[in-house]
Amino acid sequence: YQRRVRGLASRKYARIIQKLGFPAKFVEFKIQNMVGSCDVKFPIRLEGLFAQHGQFSNYEPELFPGLIYRMVKPKVVLLIFVSGKVVLTGAKDRKDIQEAFCSIYPILKNFRK
Repeated sequence: YQRRVRGLASRKYARIIQKLGFPAKFVEFKIQNMVGSCDVKFPIRLEGLFAQHGQFSNYEPELFPGLIYRMVKPKVVLLIFVSGKVVLTGAKDRKDIQEAFCSIYPILKNFRK
């Protein structure tokens, strides 16, 4: 079902681009990037998370308010905010987003404020 919906949506976008006068064709449709977001409903100590997971993360609050966590397996990047909001990006399919969240949630619970 979801594959059919994604295909229909992409064909609609191709049609919009064609109506704008560009020669768009719908060929070899492939999802390159999926994004998910959630709220864990508790604040997170980003400094502590960064101190213990520095090999996977980058945290420079003067430049960006969130901690950037680069998960290796699955290959997903998470933006983690003090508020408990989490954005997961870079996934190729929904399973990767779910797997990444299931992996990071126990870690986040350890850094609950």
